[in-house]
Formats: sequence, structure tokens, C-alpha cells
Amino acid sequence: MLPATVEARLAALPSGLRDHVERCRRVARELAQRHGVDLHKADLGTAAHDIARAVTGDALLAEAERLGLRVNLVERHTPLLMHGRVGAKWLETEDGVSDREILEAVRWHTTGRKDMGVVAKVVFLADKLDPRKVERYPYLERVALLAQDSLDAAILEYLSNELQYLLRQGLLIHPASVGLRNQLMVQMGPSPES
Repeated sequence: MLPATVEARLAALPSGLRDHVERCRRVARELAQRHGVDLHKADLGTAAHDIARAVTGDALLAEAERLGLRVNLVERHTPLLMHGRVGAKWLETEDGVSDREILEAVRWHTTGRKDMGVVAKVVFLADKLDPRKVERYPYLERVALLAQDSLDAAILEYLSNELQYLLRQGLLIHPASVGLRNQLMVQMGPSPES
């Protein structure tokens, strides 16, 4: 069962976003059970991961400023990357959520970051492995397969594909994503296949 404040925030989201969250919650519960991760924390983190996703552009930057969040160069040019950090701050300051693992999961579900805990890893992957996204992006089938055995291998595979895409498109890359990929590369070696 979710806190009433989170239920209210979810109810206020556009229907397509609510549907995405529900699909992600199913993925998160499955991953959490498979990897022995706290089911309640993974579910709450996933339920809350996109509570600020409907806020766009300048409004998201203004909200980040109101909440006292630092905005880096990449976030200033791609404000959507701030929705996890804004959502986590809402949970913490307005909704009474104090669990560090849940807040971390919501905060970093978009970009990831070095030293993420297992709840954050489950929420990160659940967001990426929404079955609708897997249908659209075939490389996610491999990410889903890897996630059955290793959250880290799945995240590394995801980031390797995502960063290549961003580079090919000439888009900015969030430094937190680079930091996480580098950490996983050092821990696991150059490829999850090796």
C-alpha cells in the first residue's frame, strides 16, 4: 500500500504516465523478488519515480531552484533530467518520506549515479524495462535478460547503448551516467559478455 500523498500525486498525473508507472511497478516487484531487494522500498520508489515527470522545461528548472537544488550544465540544457531530483525532494520535504534508499531511487532513476544502492538499481531498471519500451527498443530485450542474473550487468548494458545513442545524436550526456558506467566497467570489466 502506498502513502496517501504518493497516491494523490499519481492520481494527478496524465493517464499515460500513470500506466507507465504501473507497468514499471510490476517489473520492479519481479526484479526485487528475484534479487532479494526490499519489495516495499522498490515498489514505493518505482511508484514515485515519475511524480514530477509532467512538469516541463522552465517550470522544472524553477521548481528545482525553489527547492534549493543545484542544476548542472547538462540539466540546465535538458531540464527533463531534473524530474527525479525534484520528485525526490517533494517526497522528502512535502510528503514525509525519509527513507534514504527510496529517495535515492527516485532521485537517480533517470541518469543513475556511482555507488547506487540496490533499491535504486531496481527502480532504474524498472523504468527502463517498461514492457512498452522493450517493444520499441530491441536492445532492451538483452538488458531484461541480463537483469535476471545481475542488476549491474543489465545497467552496464543499458548505459553502454544509451550513451552510444546520445553520442551519435550529438546530445549532451549527464556526468552521473558516465560516472556509473565507469564504475561498473571497472568492477565488471569491459563487457558483460566477457
